[in-house]
Amino acid sequence: MNAGESVRSVDQAQALASVITLVRQRFPAAKANLKPWRDDPQTRQWSEQDSLDLSFHFPGWSPRLQCRSLLIQLRFCAESAEAQPSLLGVLMRGMTYDGERWRLATVGEWLPEGPHLPQPDQVIQLQMICRDLFELFSGSTAADEAA
Repeated sequence: MNAGESVRSVDQAQALASVITLVRQRFPAAKANLKPWRDDPQTRQWSEQDSLDLSFHFPGWSPRLQCRSLLIQLRFCAESAEAQPSLLGVLMRGMTYDGERWRLATVGEWLPEGPHLPQPDQVIQLQMICRDLFELFSGSTAADEAA
């Protein structure tokens, strides 16, 4: 679900602002987009209420990341009644106008997969963002598994 459409409280707005800050600390030139998905019937059919999706666009091609944009999907525990939801996992995708070039999921070894992988130093930055996200939404066990 588009991050810009899913915020329902001050706590959620603060958490979303913190997510943006975490990514911008590692990639200062990236511009946040809180509505990466089109609003049409076909896209709404695939909407997931327990996810928060946002993207970051670079001012041109990023050869070190091998993409123009990062799509970040945060998956939360569906049964969390807390003001701060529990983060289950993160999926990052390096995107261009042609589609996905690589993806990194916080399962297994947290390594990117795809035909055009980011440089190793950038992989470390992406993994650090994921760890920071788990710290932000503490209460999840996946961050402990990767440590």
